[in-house]
Order: sequence, then C-alpha cells, then structure tokens
Amino acid sequence: MKSVLQRVSQASVTVENQVIGQIGRGMLVLFGVEKDDDEAKLDYHVGKLLRLRIFADKNDKMNLSVQDIQGELLIVSQFTLAADCRKGNRPGFDNAKPPKEAEQLYNRFVEKLRQESGLKVETGSFGAMMQVALVNDG
Repeated sequence: MKSVLQRVSQASVTVENQVIGQIGRGMLVLFGVEKDDDEAKLDYHVGKLLRLRIFADKNDKMNLSVQDIQGELLIVSQFTLAADCRKGNRPGFDNAKPPKEAEQLYNRFVEKLRQESGLKVETGSFGAMMQVALVNDG
C-alpha cells in the first residue's frame, strides 16, 4: 500500500469533462494497492494519514493533522504507485493487486477514512481515466 500525499488549498478530479470529486483545504491522496496488502495494513495506513502532522499551527510549525484543521480529503486510486522501474524503461506492474481486489481495498480505505475522521472525503472513480487538478499548499 502506497500513498502520495499532497497538502492542498483545493483539488478536484474530473472524468469525462465532469467534476466528480472536489475539496478545499486538506489533502489530495493518490492511493495504490499492492499484492500483499490487506485489512491490517489498511488500518495502519488510515491511522497514519489522519494523524500525520503536516499542517502549520499558529506558530507556523507543522504540528497539526488534517483532523486538527478539519480539512478535507480527496482520494484518487493510482495503480502506477505499484510500478517497478528497476529494469528497462517500461514499468512493470506485477506487484499491483488485481483490479477487483484493489477496488475492494480502495473502497474500504475511503469508508474507514469517513468513519474514523468525520471529515469530508471525496473520491475519484476507480479505474477511470481521470484528470486531477490541485492548488499546492506549501
């Protein structure tokens, strides 16, 4: 399980010229699932993401989590995070979990984030061709 987190002032995901997910201040999370990922790893990942202190406090120190600031989350599936680029110039995706299983873990990830945080959690569309836009905060 791998994620790329980006602190944003706003972000959105568009499919077929329609915005399907949009947030204000918070985190854009590109989320990839690998073959050996399971529910236990998912629980750890959710907890870490919600407690990660990457937002500035009143003294401009990174001391606050997305929960502390009541931020928003945009979760976008990204199977390419499982890519192996060590050999040749074409990435290999043997380490990616098969799509049906990956989608189940992706959906559980989103569910758990909603349940455990109480924050607004928006998503992309699993397996779709998506355009992700963001305004970086930092």
